[in-house]
Amino acid sequence: MIYVLLVFWVTSAILAIQARKLVRLIVYLAIFSTISAICFFVLGAPDVAMAEVAVSSFSTVFMIVCFEKYFTLVTEVTPDPPKEKIFLMRFRKLVLPIAFTGLLAVLFVYFIPEGAASTYLRDLYLSRFMFEVGGENAVTSIYLGYRVYDTLFEALMLLISVVGVAHMSWRNESEITDEQFAGVTKSDAVDVYTIRIICPAMLIFGVYLILNGHISPGGGFQGGVAVASFFICRYLIHNVYDVRFGKIMIFEKMTFAAIVVLAAVFIFFGFYVQFPQFRTAYMILMNLLIAMKVSFGFIIIFYRYIAFERR
Repeated sequence: MIYVLLVFWVTSAILAIQARKLVRLIVYLAIFSTISAICFFVLGAPDVAMAEVAVSSFSTVFMIVCFEKYFTLVTEVTPDPPKEKIFLMRFRKLVLPIAFTGLLAVLFVYFIPEGAASTYLRDLYLSRFMFEVGGENAVTSIYLGYRVYDTLFEALMLLISVVGVAHMSWRNESEITDEQFAGVTKSDAVDVYTIRIICPAMLIFGVYLILNGHISPGGGFQGGVAVASFFICRYLIHNVYDVRFGKIMIFEKMTFAAIVVLAAVFIFFGFYVQFPQFRTAYMILMNLLIAMKVSFGFIIIFYRYIAFERR
């Protein structure tokens, strides 16, 4: 089954690369993300699959709204290039990805190591994570304990992305207080009522992922995206935006500082060895801080481009 999924995975990637229309590109990227999540789940990584689904849902909604904004602002129609040029463009976009994928497959087959792979590090993590870091989910224990440097770096990259989005925006305002209409068309009442039903469940599910990430698949990143999706749906169904960007950006920076301080005190200074009774509390608190950091970041990016830039 996994080989069939990989074939569709590569096919969707090639279709996304050679797509010339934005509508098709959005659809192909959504299909690619869906197949990616299924592959991650089949390969035994439900945490990664859940994160892929969350990011895919956010990015798809984001691109659809940006697509709607783009075509409401563009009035000039760009003429199509000549047919010969279109054929060459499609040929390059189709042949080059296939050739590159084939080259990678040949290199993988040729350089594949012989014999059984070493499982020393995996066995070491699985045998010691409950006693050294805590919790019952090995993935959470690894990225909050053994690989906490990666977690701090990812949080820093999200902070840099949010700061870049805020500074590249053409509007200088940090707040919108007049509750202007968002401009979202409610052509079908069924969609609005469906979103209103899903919103509470989405928020509860996000809280569940955050608080139970140390004992089950989930964690701060997945829960943070779910919470951010709740606020995005709020924007869609209530048709107003009253988010205070200045305060949210301050909260995001403070949250990142709290993540660094907590990781330094508990992991770097060895408190997880001296006070083993606080290991579970550390993991829950770290997941909560990461969820806040992720939700603040996604809310800022979405509202900055959708709420501010569309005015």
